[in-house]
Amino acid sequence: MAAESGTAAEALVGQVVLPGDLLLLPAHYDEDAEGERLRLSAGGAPQGRLLCGPGLRRCGAGLLVTKCGLLRHRPAGGGAFWVDSQQKRYVPVKGDHVIGIVTAKAGDVFRLDVGGSEPASLSYLAFEGATKRNRPNVQVGDLIYGQFLVANKDMEPEMVCIDSSGKSSGMGIIGQDGFLFKVSLGLIRKLLAPKCEIIQELSQLYPFELVLGMNGRIWVKAKTVQQTLIIVNILEACEYMSAEQRKQALAKLSGN
Repeated sequence: MAAESGTAAEALVGQVVLPGDLLLLPAHYDEDAEGERLRLSAGGAPQGRLLCGPGLRRCGAGLLVTKCGLLRHRPAGGGAFWVDSQQKRYVPVKGDHVIGIVTAKAGDVFRLDVGGSEPASLSYLAFEGATKRNRPNVQVGDLIYGQFLVANKDMEPEMVCIDSSGKSSGMGIIGQDGFLFKVSLGLIRKLLAPKCEIIQELSQLYPFELVLGMNGRIWVKAKTVQQTLIIVNILEACEYMSAEQRKQALAKLSGN
């Protein structure tokens, strides 16, 4: 049987998994009532159902790994498994907040480079308060922080800078000053985690503005160019530093 060649998913949490690996689910997932089987979903999972996240695919015996990375597990609710990979190529996902660079104007639509395989479109009406007479002042080269309204393999990605109630909610054109740089998608997910220690420690060093895009782009601005570059260097190095090494580096910069 194919199931005999697999490994229990919970036993591999936190370890490296490779494409083709078969992960067997705990027995209680097989005891679900009819219609309560394992469900693939990009959103929240209903209570009692297991969520299969990025890097995994449902198969008859359990979960099949499709990406190389660390296996992660969240037991809350019905539970969730996903693969935390360090891929550099971003694949647009509906609802993701990203930083795009305006590359062209095409009629009433702007074209943005979001780091994916093709540019995303952004309508001039997709800004708070925008009308046919009151158009946003967007120029080629501007940085835009927005979210994907449409993102799938069969359609061109479409971005908006308003939420469901028509408010900007912090989205829109990013200031001209500041520094834009790129990091791995894994580091972005770490920085976006609630109560991220890295952000908390940096905020005690200098006051600064920070915009994080799920496409691996970060925009940062501090009071001076020197402070901005220091923060940029620390954020880039965080991916390869332990928590203790990071604290030592910050202590030297703060003079403690």
